[in-house]
Order: sequence, then C-alpha cells, then structure tokens
Amino acid sequence: YMTRQVSLGRYIVARPIYNEVNFQEENERRLVVPKTLRERVQKTCSCSKKKAIQVTKTLLPILEWLPKYRVKEWLLSDVISGISTGLVATLQGLAYALLVGVPIGYGLYSAFFPILPYFFLGTSRHISVGPFPVVSLMVGSVVLSMAPDENFRVLSSNLTGLNKTLIDTDARDAQRVLISSTVSFLVGIIQLLFGVFQIGFIVRYLADPLVGGFTTAAAFQVLVSQLKIVLNVPTANYNGVLSIIYTLIEIFQNIAKTNIADLIAGLLTIFICMVVKEINDRFKHKIPVPIPIEVIVTIVATGISYGADLEKKYNAGIVKHIPSGFLPPINPAVGMFGDIIASSFSIAIVAYAIAVSVGKVYATKYDYAIDGNQEFIAFGISNIFSGAFSCFAATTALSRTAVQESTGGKTQVAGIISAAIVLIAIVALGKLLEPLQKSVLAAVVIANLKGMFMQIGDVPRLWRQSKADAMIWVFTCIASIILGLDLGLLAGLVFALLTVVLRVQLIHARFRKGVKILRFSSPIFYANIDGLRSSLKSTVGFDAMRVYNKRLKALRKIQKLIKKGKLKATKNGIISDFGTANEAFEPDEDPEDPEELDIPTKEVEIQVDWNSELPVKVNVPKVPFHSLIFDFGAVSFLDVVAVRVMKTILKEFERIDVKVYIASHLDHIIKTLEHCAFFDDKIKTEIFFLTVHDAVLHIQNQIMHRDIQDPIFEKVGTQTQFCFYSFTSNSLKPDLYERLRGLTWNYGICSSLHI
Repeated sequence: YMTRQVSLGRYIVARPIYNEVNFQEENERRLVVPKTLRERVQKTCSCSKKKAIQVTKTLLPILEWLPKYRVKEWLLSDVISGISTGLVATLQGLAYALLVGVPIGYGLYSAFFPILPYFFLGTSRHISVGPFPVVSLMVGSVVLSMAPDENFRVLSSNLTGLNKTLIDTDARDAQRVLISSTVSFLVGIIQLLFGVFQIGFIVRYLADPLVGGFTTAAAFQVLVSQLKIVLNVPTANYNGVLSIIYTLIEIFQNIAKTNIADLIAGLLTIFICMVVKEINDRFKHKIPVPIPIEVIVTIVATGISYGADLEKKYNAGIVKHIPSGFLPPINPAVGMFGDIIASSFSIAIVAYAIAVSVGKVYATKYDYAIDGNQEFIAFGISNIFSGAFSCFAATTALSRTAVQESTGGKTQVAGIISAAIVLIAIVALGKLLEPLQKSVLAAVVIANLKGMFMQIGDVPRLWRQSKADAMIWVFTCIASIILGLDLGLLAGLVFALLTVVLRVQLIHARFRKGVKILRFSSPIFYANIDGLRSSLKSTVGFDAMRVYNKRLKALRKIQKLIKKGKLKATKNGIISDFGTANEAFEPDEDPEDPEELDIPTKEVEIQVDWNSELPVKVNVPKVPFHSLIFDFGAVSFLDVVAVRVMKTILKEFERIDVKVYIASHLDHIIKTLEHCAFFDDKIKTEIFFLTVHDAVLHIQNQIMHRDIQDPIFEKVGTQTQFCFYSFTSNSLKPDLYERLRGLTWNYGICSSLHI
C-alpha cells in the first residue's frame, strides 16, 4: 500500500486491484489448526482451584456480591425498601390469585417462596420476584380450561325433597391448586433446562414490539377478567379463542345483577390508586418513599367491610377464608405434563422475557451485568421450589420492582426482607383480611395495568421509525386478544419471523455506467433464496432466462428467413429485392415456443448488439448494463441450496453476456463454495474481489483495454466467415433501409452465422 494525505479531510491510498487469486498470492494465509474433540473435552473438564471458585460463583452469584455488601451504606436503604415492597407484594399476591382462579391465600405463598431461591441464584440486584398479572392470567387460562366449574357439579337435595345442582367448591379449588402448582413445576423444569443447555438466546426472538403488543393484549384480558369481579356478576369461565368476547357478552347480559356495594368499592379503589400513583410518579424526586396506596386502601376497605357488615347487608363478595401458616409440600401431577407442556413452554418464555427485560433496565442504570443463562437457572429452580408449595408461576412485576428500586433498594437483601413481610402476613395477618371485598383486590389489579395500557402510545412512534415493527405490535396485540394469550403469542412470533424473512429478501441497488451493483443485506439460505431471486429480477428489470430465450427466438427467425430466401447475405452489403412481402417484420404473436427452444444453441451462433433495432420484430428485453457486481459484505453464510441457485444465476447472466462479479465476501464464503462444487471451468475465483471498488476498477480497466485494441476491426480481420442480410420487400421504407444498412458487425447484426 502507498498512502498519501492530500489534506486534513482527505487521503489517497494506492494499491493493486485485488481479486481473490492475486490477493492470496501476495498474502500468506495463516493456517489455524482446529482443536480435536479430545482436546476440547479435556479443556472443558479440566479442574483447578481458580476454575472451581469461578464456576461456584457463577452458579451462586450471592458468593460474588454478599462479601462486598456495604452494611453501613446499604442496609438501612434495603430495610426500608424491603418493608415497602413486602406490603405491596402481599396485596398483589392476594389480587393476582384471582387471575389464576385459586383461593386467594395461595397468592401469599406465591409472593413468598420464589424469592428465597432467587436470593441465592439470581444476578439482578433490583427486581422483585413474585406474581405478575400477565403470567398469572396465562396460568389461569390453563387452570380454567382443565378444571371448569362444570366438572364439579353435584346434586343436592333440600328439605322439600327437590334436587338442586351445586358446585363442589372444595374439590374444584383443590384441583385448581394442583394444576397451577404443576404448571409452575413444569415451567421451572423448562427454564432450568434452558439455563443448563445455555439456550438463553431464544428470548432474542421476542422482539420489543412483540412483547409490547402481547403485554398490552394481556392487560385487556386481565381487565375483562377482573371486570366481572368488580361488578360481582355471574359469568361462565371462558378460555381460548374469542373468550374475551364471550365474557364481555355475558357480563353485559347480566349487568342488571351488578352488586352496587362491590361496584362502588371497586371504582373508588381504582380512582384513588391511580390518582396517588400519578402523584408518586410526578413528585418522586420530592417524596422520599412512594405512598403505599394499595396497602392503605386495603386496610381502610377491610375496616369498612367489617364495620358495615357488607356481606350480610349487601351480599358483597368478600375473601372469607385465608389459611394461616404453611401447607406441606405436594408432588406435582406428572400425568398432566402432556396436557400442559405447550402452555408451560409459552409461560416459561414469557415469564423469563419479562424478568430479564426489567432486570436489564436497572442493570444498565446501575452499571452491572445480568447473566441471561443464570437467570434461566435461577427462575427455573425458584418455580420448581415454589411449585412444590402450591404456588403459581413467578416472574417479576414492573410496579413492584419500581417500588423496590425507588425506595432505595440496593441488593436482593431488600427482596429477602420483603419476603419476611409476606411471611408475617401468612402467619399472623391473614385472618384480618378475610372481610376484604374481592372487588377491591380486582380494582388493585386494574389500577396496576396503567403502565401496560400506556404502551399503546408506542404505536405511532413505532410507525414513524419502522412500519414493520409497528405492524408486529398491532398484529400480536390483536391476535392475543382474539385467539388467547398462548396462540396469540405464537401467531405474533410467526408474524415477526415472517417480516424478517421478507425483509432479508430485499436487494439494494446502485448503478454506474454499464455496471449494476447489488447489495445483499442478509445471509443467503433456503428460506430466502427464492425471494432474493425474484427481488433480483425486479431490481435489474428483466429475467435473464427470458432474455436468453427471446434472443434465441430472434436468431431462429433470422435463420428461417434466410432459408426461405426472404433474407439474403451478399458481399456488397444490405440490398432489397422489391416486390416481395417483408416477412422479417411479422408481429411477435407467440411469446414462447417450447419446441423451438429445444433447438441446440450452437446451430444459431451469432453476435448481436441487442440494444439496437433488430431486423425481426421480436420483443427482446433490453439489458442496459454489461457487468453485475454482487456486494456480499453483509452475507455471513450461504447454505447448499443458496450455492446451487447462485451458480445458476451466474450462468444465466453469462449466457446473455453480462459479466458477474462478487465483492466484499467473507473468507469462509470461498470455502463454502469450494465444498459445494461452485467453481468449474467457467466460474473461477477470479470473479471474487476484496471490495466493490476493486471490482469496479477491474471492469473499467477491462473496457479501456478492449477499446484500445479496437476488437471490432480485429474481429473483421481474423474472421473467416462473414454474412450480410438482404431484405426483399416492396414496402421497405427508405429510412428503415438506411437504418438496416448501419447494422454491421459488433455494432450491428452479426459476425458469423452457422446454418
């Protein structure tokens, strides 16, 4: 290389034009000997004291951060944060149990047990582990589909001797608890396996627009499911496709049965909670600790319900019974695994994605890293452990995590203190909450959906930034509302991947005089090669195979006319025999004739300037360039199918005299092409160039060299066989006659013709 700086803003680099061959000749390739399987296994399985400590700290992150804990600086903040978060977690645990369809007391267990394993295994210092409305609703959809009320109807006879159908609530609740805990157990197994086998990358396919649309749809689902509790109207439990529509229809059909006491309590709770939350957000820099409005409202509502005896006087729906203490561990119903595996897989992915997304926000804010695979292990063990104690699946809640961080939480010590607050509620305070109206808990859930509903405002911004991402958001949201959360998530994921497949088939083009430069913006493989081929045709403006066939057809028409005597070759140039019809200009009415195309190409060997007027009326597409450069700068790999199709594309362009070059390719692309038998006597490595600029300069040099040698006259001097066309026509116009006279050699009709 020779580099010379022209000015402060410019410099000139002088070097040879490199294609693959001469670059490899001048630069020795460093041979990298891959390690054998035995060597890799030995390195992986080798053990030392340093490596053992490192592995132990990776699996137990508490050993990394706890010895560095700053007691004097952090302990008081963690205690205050833990108490505030624990109070919120207690109320949210009770409320989210309604979404799952299990007795409310089990929500307290779900707010307590998952925190314990995560304290030792988690890598996020700020997230609050426990129930989340989206995940709770997904678990609830499984519970209600497998244990609907209809399965627990029993006949009961009263004093009059009449039989009455009742629901065995004890048996129903026991079955639902078993199902929810089994789902939690299976979700934990799936997450643990993902962590062990390092499959944390799978969550990358859940793009932010997809997660935003999904969680917004889940918020609508949660709103509808809690609306019937706020109104206290009887409805069936619907699940699956259009379940939200059926639920709304039944709610409005029974709207006259609304319990006024529950409705008033619910609306007041929603209003007060949302107003105070807005105050907390606007004045968070002035208020040292956010006002725990859910706790205050719950205490006041419990007191009013108990003092006014709302259940007896107004038939209000209350919590009634919250068991105190803990239940013994139970075994999961392994026989259900086959029925819940698909739903559990969706829940495992969504729960993990939500937790990691929230965790990364605070990790970035406080400058530390989150290990995605370790988070899978931490949540997997947490859900397995909590599933054994009748809990439903856990992740993190945005509002609860915000409380833990905003109140000064520094580490998961705040999380373990919040678990202690929930423990006090389980052991001692459960009985005090029994008069609480269910509509108040449902209203607390609805008030906490504000953040998810605010995501709708992201759609206009997404539309301005990327229409494809906006469409993913809207499609996922609508699909999840109509089809249900599990099918909606799957549909959204498929749609998002489809948009990716469509976008990677786009080709970006640049044009220089006689040279077309096409940039491929993605890997080329079986899923997008056909789309790329179609995009290539639309970008260059023609189908190379069709151009070739049309050219053959034009040449064969000339051949037929010569045989019929309508077109003659003389040594004196083009002459016209007046009095005979000019059949050379008959219309091209038959676009393709398969039988004619079977004629061997060598029988009509002829060279034509196809961009000028032809002596036969055949619609041959124009080819406005002589060279084509494929920019492979963004092509990270090609598979076998892509190699085969690319070879076909190159040969098709070569047949119509368009030279194809490939530039900016990665080194391993050449190896892939060699292994797939891409190169032959016509396609050589000389067509590969280091950069697009190298390829363009090579083309310019080739043209300049050809112009200097004047190949037209050279070809005339060395050619042993010439031909001139003579048209016989009584209607050949003088201007057309003169135009045909100008069609000579490489600028005209032919240099040779074999008949």
